[in-house]
Amino acid sequence: MRLVPYPEDAVRAYRAAGLWGTATIGTELHRVALAHPERDAVAALDGRLTYAELDLRTDLLAAGLAALGLRPGDPVLFQVTNRLEAVVAWYGVLKAGLVPVATLAAHRGHEVGEISRRIGAVAHLVEPGTRGVDLVAFARRQAGGHPTLRHVLVLGDLPYPTGAAADPAAARALVEAVQSEIDPDDVAVHQLSGGTTGVPKLIPRRHAEYWYNAAEYARSWGWTPRTRVAHLIPIIHNAGIVCAVHGAHSVGACLVLGTPDLDESLPLMASEGATHVLLGHGHYRAADHPDFGAATAAVTQVVLSGSKVPPALFDGLEARGLWSGQLFGMGEGLFLTTRPGTPREARATTVGTPLSGLDEVRILEPDGETEVSPGEIGELCCRGPYTLRGYFDAPEHNARAFTPDGFYRTGDLASLVEIEGEYYVSIEGRIKDLINRGGEKINAEEVELLLLRHPRVASVAVVAMPDPRLGERTCAYVVVRGAELTLPEVREHFAALDVAKFKWPERIEHLAEIPRTLVGKIDKKALAADVARKIEHEIAQRVGVL
Repeated sequence: MRLVPYPEDAVRAYRAAGLWGTATIGTELHRVALAHPERDAVAALDGRLTYAELDLRTDLLAAGLAALGLRPGDPVLFQVTNRLEAVVAWYGVLKAGLVPVATLAAHRGHEVGEISRRIGAVAHLVEPGTRGVDLVAFARRQAGGHPTLRHVLVLGDLPYPTGAAADPAAARALVEAVQSEIDPDDVAVHQLSGGTTGVPKLIPRRHAEYWYNAAEYARSWGWTPRTRVAHLIPIIHNAGIVCAVHGAHSVGACLVLGTPDLDESLPLMASEGATHVLLGHGHYRAADHPDFGAATAAVTQVVLSGSKVPPALFDGLEARGLWSGQLFGMGEGLFLTTRPGTPREARATTVGTPLSGLDEVRILEPDGETEVSPGEIGELCCRGPYTLRGYFDAPEHNARAFTPDGFYRTGDLASLVEIEGEYYVSIEGRIKDLINRGGEKINAEEVELLLLRHPRVASVAVVAMPDPRLGERTCAYVVVRGAELTLPEVREHFAALDVAKFKWPERIEHLAEIPRTLVGKIDKKALAADVARKIEHEIAQRVGVL
């Protein structure tokens, strides 16, 4: 079975509780636009649109996509950054009944080639002028010899109808006809997993549950049509769609669409009067920026996500009068948040409680099915109204990733902490062999297998090394044949394999032999401790020199 359904009894329960609706995402947007036509829907660095304008442009784009011969159900790879037309393309594709597949702009042939073939992508959406790589040329190379890919779509040159064909009434009629044929429990979007084996897995997200996920997120923070939600990290990513695009639009709020560049995004926040901002780990030092004060003058909520929040960061934000909370979420579903009403201690030290009243969370013994006691550390497992029941076309992986009764094994270590009579979830680490580089999860095994394709690498172990800005970077311990392998040689190797640059090792350590534990497993704890000590020593030396 390529697509694992939600159990029928669970679907009935979620609908009976009023969680899942009966409309598609495209229809939900149209309803919000009718209710708030003149309000700002998106204010970006490259333009702005009201809800009426966004609704019209996405209707017309849907008509243009249909005129190209794209048909409902066709998968469309999205490989774009934070631009106004990226939001238009997202909804236009959904209104045409097509299925976005949310790859990253940083992905390359190693990732995109496998993902696009596995899903049978029919179109590849990219943007021109991206820094470092020509995505348009890349997409055209990917299309060569591809069994299903027929169209390369480019932001700035999307197929909007012109002349007599640009009829708003006709476009609306087409969209309504397409949407009427889509079941709200059909797959709307495929997100990508952080993955622990190979290229990221595809996460099917259904119309009803995905819109609910976002709407409940907005409701939990108390958002209204007057809320102005600033988002600086990638939007074509689960957090971007749930916490920014769908979340803001579910209540008629404005998405203030920035980029990771604080120099351009903080002034945008200031001029647009942002009231809410999500800061990923890569922006944990944003408060040190000279424009931060002006950017947060109207902000009432700062949400921190991506890694453990340093106490100094939390205290510093609150000292500025900025109410701060935490978010822990995943493309597979579960969101944990410390929303309004959460005690300060819990907001500062935990990731809170599940988003939905029907979320089910268990802390189990790793690789087991026995719940641990509160305060003890175990594997965070979950099941609920917006958590997947299986990855797409991955039966063997699904057998390992879910308990027999359908709980998703997140691979994260967690514990339940009691604060003021309530239990909150604290993330304590992970079982999964991942490096969290500024919020992007890098599969250590994937990097190891790629390194082993180098003719001089005999054995390898990849571990996370601490980094003050990104949290973690990738360090590779290698045993080589012949001369030592330099970092430039490793970069050349990964470039030749067309691997996303954020996955490239950023430090190489040579060993005569990879250390192993008493049971014969690679001793990654020892290696991680070794590189952490080396980095600490190097920092101390630099400080001493200065």
